[in-house]
Amino acid sequence: MAAVGAGGSTAAAGPGALSAGALEPGNASAGNVKHLVLFLHEAVLVQYVDTLKLAVPSLIYTLQNNLQYVAISNLPAATFQVTYQLKILTTALFSVLMLNRSLSRLQWASLLLLFTGVAIVQAQQASGGGPRPLDQNPGAGLAAVVASCLSSGFAGVYFEKILKGSSGSVWLRNLQLGLFGTALGLVGLWWAEGTAVATRGFFFGYTPAVWGVVLNQAFGGLLVAVVVKYADNILKGFATSLSIVLSTVASIRLFGFHVDPLFALGAGLVIGAVYLYSLPRGAAKASASASASGPCVHQQPPGQPPPPQLSSHHGDLITESFLPKLLTKVKGS
Repeated sequence: MAAVGAGGSTAAAGPGALSAGALEPGNASAGNVKHLVLFLHEAVLVQYVDTLKLAVPSLIYTLQNNLQYVAISNLPAATFQVTYQLKILTTALFSVLMLNRSLSRLQWASLLLLFTGVAIVQAQQASGGGPRPLDQNPGAGLAAVVASCLSSGFAGVYFEKILKGSSGSVWLRNLQLGLFGTALGLVGLWWAEGTAVATRGFFFGYTPAVWGVVLNQAFGGLLVAVVVKYADNILKGFATSLSIVLSTVASIRLFGFHVDPLFALGAGLVIGAVYLYSLPRGAAKASASASASGPCVHQQPPGQPPPPQLSSHHGDLITESFLPKLLTKVKGS
């Protein structure tokens, strides 16, 4: 997890140019609405080059969102939840390639462990472990998960690179992402279901269950943001592990999912890999020496980046290597 300020290149001053903090909750009072509109005009329309840069991750996030529906339609929920943790691997690889990040040996080992666990779960799925609906295609589900993980890793790292190289706040960038995501989603809806929507209306088929999914996706993204801001990677790893366990239990109760030793082994490896990857650098050495020397304050080795700190400045971005979605859930998490 790294704290990225709103530094970088400074936007040219112009009519209505305000600080990025104008977009933050509580900063836009009734008397400041006009200035906020001028700021948005300046940041979104006048500086259209910066806005267009967000079209790439927005398109990928929209595609990723649809791939997840394809995947969950063709895989048991527990299998999907375990396999989707491959996004940790893809994000780590893209971070190394695009941001020149370095991973510790423990992190590389945890990524290998993660891949092994997912492979075991998929082997169990391919061997026909447990009954499944006739309309499910595990091959299509696996392909959709892999494509979703690749798109998630690339879009997250690309978005982080944009944020680090510009002066716009994360709220402004999320607004720009939302604009493109909404436009792309509406275009896709018109292309695939235009006639049905024109005949039956936009909200046809919005049952209480559908509204529940929509609200869960929206508030879930905000909840993840709170976890990232006020917790640390270790707690996030525990939360991910708990989500795998809960998905498995729910699948057993609702869909008759069968947990065999092969699935349990693969899921256990994935849970362990998530926890190991979440450990900060030097944690293993500190825990090994704690029993011999007693409690001590961990000192960061020279030449390594400082451990993640909680930022107290409004507009700062707090992110983590395997969580591409930032502060708000953009369409396509």
